[in-house]
Amino acid sequence: MGRIFNVSAACKPELHYMVNMDEQLKQIKAMVDQGLYFTINRARQYGKTTTLHALERLLQREYIVISLDFQMFSAADFETEKDFIENFCMEILGCAAAKDISADIRGQMEGLADGSVQNDRLSALFRCLSKWCRLSEKKIVLMIDEADSASEYRVFLDFLAQLRGYYIIREKKPIFQSVILAGVYDIKNLKNKFVEEYRMNSPWNVAADFDIDLRLREHGIAGMLADYEEDHQTGMNIQEIAGLIYDYTSGYPFLVSRICKLMDEKVYRDENEFERNKAWTKEGFLTAVRMLLTEENTLFDSLDNKLIDYPDLKQMLMELLLQGNVIEYVPGNLGIRMAAMFGFVTIENYIVNVSNRIFETRLYNGFLAEKSRHNELAQTAALEKNQFIADGRLDMELVLRKFVSYYQDIFGELQEKFLEDNGRCLFLLYIKPIINGTGNYYIEAKTRTNRRTDLIIDYCGEQHIVELKLWRGQEYNKRGEEQLTDYLDLYHAKQGYLVSFNFNKKKKVGVERLRIKDKIIFEAVV
Repeated sequence: MGRIFNVSAACKPELHYMVNMDEQLKQIKAMVDQGLYFTINRARQYGKTTTLHALERLLQREYIVISLDFQMFSAADFETEKDFIENFCMEILGCAAAKDISADIRGQMEGLADGSVQNDRLSALFRCLSKWCRLSEKKIVLMIDEADSASEYRVFLDFLAQLRGYYIIREKKPIFQSVILAGVYDIKNLKNKFVEEYRMNSPWNVAADFDIDLRLREHGIAGMLADYEEDHQTGMNIQEIAGLIYDYTSGYPFLVSRICKLMDEKVYRDENEFERNKAWTKEGFLTAVRMLLTEENTLFDSLDNKLIDYPDLKQMLMELLLQGNVIEYVPGNLGIRMAAMFGFVTIENYIVNVSNRIFETRLYNGFLAEKSRHNELAQTAALEKNQFIADGRLDMELVLRKFVSYYQDIFGELQEKFLEDNGRCLFLLYIKPIINGTGNYYIEAKTRTNRRTDLIIDYCGEQHIVELKLWRGQEYNKRGEEQLTDYLDLYHAKQGYLVSFNFNKKKKVGVERLRIKDKIIFEAVV
């Protein structure tokens, strides 16, 4: 059986199509070579375990690598120091590095593991580990995956304190060359909930910053697709598909692999091999995106749970997306730090942005679904959606004309402040049920940071560029029209759409067809 795209557990190069991570691994190894202790904390399903496995293979040439996973420990294993020591030693004896343990050290570790050594303190464990590090011909590296799963146990903080202590005096008492902890939460900022004297930053404050970018870059995705193409000969345009995947995922590893897996296994799956090759086209890609956005998976479940557990996080994301608020990054802001830690947002030039189009669209879909059940505009669009589709094409001019008509009937007399906060939301509530199931939409990333909204609608392979803005006078409006024509050039489109929310009582409501340079602009004023 050939290789597949994998979205479950760690990827293995002999079994799965993978993006080459040699450059990132080289950077991580440089940190190990420097003797640094650090944490790889990234969002769920961001390739942490895959990275650790690949790093282990790389480091084994020069180091003894102890690779542990705290998911393999039960809650009982953290109840007491004795329980932790026994299971920690058993895991070491069972890992690949065990072959490099001398008989003397092995005997001591076996005694700690089976309880025959009466000393049940962490100090006894670390004396054994220090002796091993001192006598070993190769330096030893400790890697622990899912380390944050132990964050609420006192024994884990005591373990970190011992690591810190030995790190500080390792010239006198040898210890690990490097320690790498992986997890979602930043262990440098863990706090213990149970013991008053531990209500402070965790003992892991000796750890170096880990700033290595683990996103899958576009050229790396192209390399993975080239491997796939060599095996399957689909005739895909590798650079185009790699660009689309990166544009929608921003290199989030799970999303990259999931889209590829859907294109490989689900899109056109009932057709013969020749027609199935259509999956690796732009149309097949957009179909895979629609499938992804409507499915339940472990990553989306995790994100949804975070929105339930942290209402302030949800409120911040709603303000960012539905109201178009600019949210500036302020060091120490817990809400922003959590949003970044969980993978919802990234920080660019001190401005908070949603991490990728997939997350953005799914968040929009969820927020809009909550509102649409009680929104007359959305219900009207859902009931009349068929009139906007002719010969498989979306009639955007008609969409705008109907939106203006219904908007004036329903919201025309509402106060300006309400409209300013909700104009974007209302248009999305109207367009979503019309394209639902067939089309995609997203907010163009270039405009998220300056309160302007360019909505890109993909429907059956055709793109519609829509700008939504507040009316701030004729000159401002004219600049908006000209700017829209520039965006149309970027998308190689000849036709665009402009929706202006105008609070001037003398405004002329309706849709006007304009020609600007070589472009046609349909401008709707409400």
